[in-house]
Amino acid sequence: MNSVRLSLLCAAVALASGCSTPFCDAPGGLCAPGSANTSALPAPPVRPAAQPLPKPPPEPTPPPAEVFAVTLPGVSAAPSADVPATRQDEAAQGGLPANPPVRMGLLLPLRSETLGAAADAVRAGFMAAWERDRDNITVSVIETGDVAQDVLSAYAHAQEKQDIIVGPLARSAVAALAASPLLGKPTIALNYPEGHGTAGAAPLPPQMLAMGLSIEEEARQVAQLAAADHPNATAMIISTGTPWQRRVAAAFAAQWQRNGAAVRMVELSSPDGYLSDPELVQLRARLRDDPPGLLFSAMSADQTRQLRGALGDNVSTEPTNPIFSTADALPPPPAPAQPAGLGGLPLYGTSALNAGNGNNSPTQELDGVRLLDLPWQIQRDHPAVMVYPHPVQAASADMERLYALGIDAYRVAREIGHHPAGRFSLDGVTGRLTVDFGQGGAASFERIEPAAVVRNGVPQPIGP
Repeated sequence: MNSVRLSLLCAAVALASGCSTPFCDAPGGLCAPGSANTSALPAPPVRPAAQPLPKPPPEPTPPPAEVFAVTLPGVSAAPSADVPATRQDEAAQGGLPANPPVRMGLLLPLRSETLGAAADAVRAGFMAAWERDRDNITVSVIETGDVAQDVLSAYAHAQEKQDIIVGPLARSAVAALAASPLLGKPTIALNYPEGHGTAGAAPLPPQMLAMGLSIEEEARQVAQLAAADHPNATAMIISTGTPWQRRVAAAFAAQWQRNGAAVRMVELSSPDGYLSDPELVQLRARLRDDPPGLLFSAMSADQTRQLRGALGDNVSTEPTNPIFSTADALPPPPAPAQPAGLGGLPLYGTSALNAGNGNNSPTQELDGVRLLDLPWQIQRDHPAVMVYPHPVQAASADMERLYALGIDAYRVAREIGHHPAGRFSLDGVTGRLTVDFGQGGAASFERIEPAAVVRNGVPQPIGP
């Protein structure tokens, strides 16, 4: 307070004395006597007035924010610009599902002692595919036994409650159902009647589509593969008297002759599953005298290894020591992928040559052999294969293939259930599938399997 009064007093004295500064800059806080007009302090310089700053440029328009739509349980998603709002709003409110409901019946011989394990593998694959993409579909598993009448009775009851039926699995059951008057709903059979695909075979009913794993169809495709590699070559087909091998040999021969090329067939004895050593010696001599353009093995993997070992130049042909059986510990084959001499003849086969599941031979008897098999077995990095779980417990190669059949059976049934008539293709785990169903005539199904070549005892896919 005193300092304020002093300032006011100082200002008054300065005005009275003519002091030029309003502040008490003289010693003692007062203007010096006689300082008026002569010893006044210079006035402080006048600062120029501050210029206003230029206006900043306008902010650029920010890009539209990216919005992520996350559907939470119990929360309806916003309508999409690609879907009509009315349909999507109704679907979100439960008034209209994305696809109408479909009831599927899976008819399998799960009570059969002989086919129970195979049926369970198909069921596991089918349900794995359903769990991944239910798509408003309900599945009822219908158990049957082996007897055809049991299967027909179960089918008749299933038709009353199901929209589409998948099954039966047994060849005889499929034949009985195809010949019966029961078919009234879309039905996907998991096998083929005897003689299906051959000349003169009766067509299936219009409501039935058969999509089983046919080794005979594989043999026909192998014939086409071999014909593309070796046009107009003479093929020698080698099999045993086992029924399934005879069917495979006949299917290859028919397709090969259809291509206009010559074919020769040889059937070897196989006591206890092993090829006859004396017969292998005779076969070797015959091939030396008149070699064909290629060989086709309609046999199993072990028997084909015996054959390849017998044709190798390292195997003795002396009749006193015909060591060709795998049970007799054949010497290892030479290092090249295809042994020299007769062992270098091009050799083709079916998926029967792929034991799979880690059971392929670490030796090289089959290296260079070409075959067909399912993507599930030889293309584990295939996009369609990678999305489905593999069985937890180790299974045989045949059970793995049936598991894959179950996956593709669901995918085909799902498509037919939502689109009962039309033609479509699927990149399946059992091959490239093409289906024509519900067009008024007999349904058609085609499966193209990828080709593979054996390297270091393991089939590796070739081509696209």
